[in-house]
Amino acid sequence: MSNNKNTQKNTEQKQTNTPAIGSGFKEQALQEISDTHLMKRLAHYLAPYKLLFTGSVLLLPMLSLLELVQPYLLKVIIDDHLVPGKLEGIGPLCLLILVAVLSSQALGLLQLYWMQLAGQRALHDLRTELFAHVQELSVSYFHKHPIGRLMTRLTTDVESLQEALSSGMVTMIGDIFTLISIIITLLWLDWKLALVSFLVVPPLIGLTSIFRYFLRSAFREIRVKIAKLNSHLQESITGMHIIQAFVRERLSLDEYKEINADYRTANVKSVRYDAMLYAVVEAAGSITVGAIIWYGSGLALDQVITLGVLIAFIEYMQKFFVPIRNLAQKYNLFQSAMASSERIFQLLDSQEKLDTPEHPTPMPEHEALTIEFRNVWFAYKDDEWVIKDLSFTLNPGQKIALVGHTGAGKSTVMSLLLRLHDPTKGQILVNGIDIRDIDELTWRSIFAVVLQDSFLFRASLHDNIALSSDASKEEVVQASKQVHVHDLIMRYSDGYEHQVKERGSNLSAGEKQLLCFARALVHKPQVLLLDEATANVDTETESLMQQALDALLSHQTSLVIAHRLSTIRRADTILVLHRGELIEEGSHEDLLSEGGHYARLHALQYSS
Repeated sequence: MSNNKNTQKNTEQKQTNTPAIGSGFKEQALQEISDTHLMKRLAHYLAPYKLLFTGSVLLLPMLSLLELVQPYLLKVIIDDHLVPGKLEGIGPLCLLILVAVLSSQALGLLQLYWMQLAGQRALHDLRTELFAHVQELSVSYFHKHPIGRLMTRLTTDVESLQEALSSGMVTMIGDIFTLISIIITLLWLDWKLALVSFLVVPPLIGLTSIFRYFLRSAFREIRVKIAKLNSHLQESITGMHIIQAFVRERLSLDEYKEINADYRTANVKSVRYDAMLYAVVEAAGSITVGAIIWYGSGLALDQVITLGVLIAFIEYMQKFFVPIRNLAQKYNLFQSAMASSERIFQLLDSQEKLDTPEHPTPMPEHEALTIEFRNVWFAYKDDEWVIKDLSFTLNPGQKIALVGHTGAGKSTVMSLLLRLHDPTKGQILVNGIDIRDIDELTWRSIFAVVLQDSFLFRASLHDNIALSSDASKEEVVQASKQVHVHDLIMRYSDGYEHQVKERGSNLSAGEKQLLCFARALVHKPQVLLLDEATANVDTETESLMQQALDALLSHQTSLVIAHRLSTIRRADTILVLHRGELIEEGSHEDLLSEGGHYARLHALQYSS
């Protein structure tokens, strides 16, 4: 029993000293941008819907007028009818008040609908532009930025703009218009009492400006914390099998609790400022009404103003603080939206893209393609060379294999060929044309790729094989038969319509890889790229696949990366890489006879 306790204690100590998953997350610092600049950029998305937006804004004066006329009609009823005891004519005035109230509600509904419609369409355009921009970013950008953070900017940050774009901005304009209208009306009724009523406004503006700074800072912190929380969730859920296999559940939970507590603290801070601002506005309203009653009662007793004017003042001031309270609430939403827009525009302003020529050179048509690596150097970081002065030529119909120890640079060569990265130095040429002068989408369309980490979408088996091609059902079946995955597919009652779960979790690693191979065949590429394509296939299946490959690749240009040297024996040329350098080149037999690096790799694999 004691041994078990000691073991458990040692395990807990080991877990405690182990760095938590996601502990290296650092949110990129945000550049503070003025609200005016951000609003101009947001207005760009409302511009296509200016008719809806303008119509919504034009309704605001009518709404303000309907709000203002109600207290004035109440003043007329009191001064002209109730005080003199003249009841005749009260009915029509009450009816006018009812009409004003109903009209205000109807126009308010129409104004809100138009504004919401314009806002939702603008958000739709923003989401589309964001996703399109993300797809254009280079692969290196995704290496440096956690997926959870990007998901936050594409979802949560855009959602926080919804209130600002769909109703917030116009509501704030309407509230400001109402305030100005009430101020003018009160000055017209009695300027002395109006000035007394406005004594709290300057201090209120000053306090609001102070709260503005703290609220923006709090909302910016919230956006950072939610990005960190989402990043941890995404990483943990994706790697759940590793967490459970290495008994890291408690560590992962502790890390989540810490991040979640930071997120809660940031939200509580914003709620505190929100509550303080709301309390200040409420107190200002109560003080103002009290001042009107105290000072206005004296004026009414001295018959400087009428009782109707005093009551109208009280009504107007209550209406005066309604838009102020609304502005305080919208102000919080506005600050949250501005913090989110900073992050959204930071993403949109990211220019980590491959250089695209303004006038791309057309791909050679009706020509066999000869691809040449000419003195290519590449480094992910300055002077940390992954590829060093690499030169070779892939001729039409040729099958070239890349071999070497892990980290030799084989997969990087394939990434450079697909133009996921550009060479740091040197050139990659196709029929003498630098591939950087060709449209990158056109260039990539000539390839089909099968990677070791096979990726499948949540779709049917047929759709996963056909993917973006317009292949017929017969072509999909034929390709599946060539790689011997057809029989596996037909085991399912719904055959090719069988639905694949997320990342192909309901399929074995070998089945996923065979499906990806069928996908490559259906694509009918000019060049086939295989990166450890048979790594997850058992020996028997690999033998069957090799037969299909021999027939298929007899006239197919291909570049193959493989640790299993048995899969590349028939390659026309084998390139041996070591630490990014080409150290040997030749056929399987020639390299074995030389007794060099390749021969040693071969001996290690077949020593048993």
